[in-house]
Amino acid sequence: MSNRGIVIGSALLSLALVGCGKDDTTQTTTRTQREKDSILAGSQIPGAKAVKKTMTVADSAAARQARIDTSQQNP
Repeated sequence: MSNRGIVIGSALLSLALVGCGKDDTTQTTTRTQREKDSILAGSQIPGAKAVKKTMTVADSAAARQARIDTSQQNP
């Protein structure tokens, strides 16, 4: 292989490596468990309705507990 071929090959390899490099400037978002469950509840997979019902019951219980706490603070 000639020197010119080696230089061109090295340049192409360098460009390929730069193109495949990790970009640290993008922000990755991590979803909370609640967000993951909400996405799952909206899907068509088996058991999704149970996840939605569980989230609804948990929300109701949390709201009820908040009402009880508020009523005890302001008699």
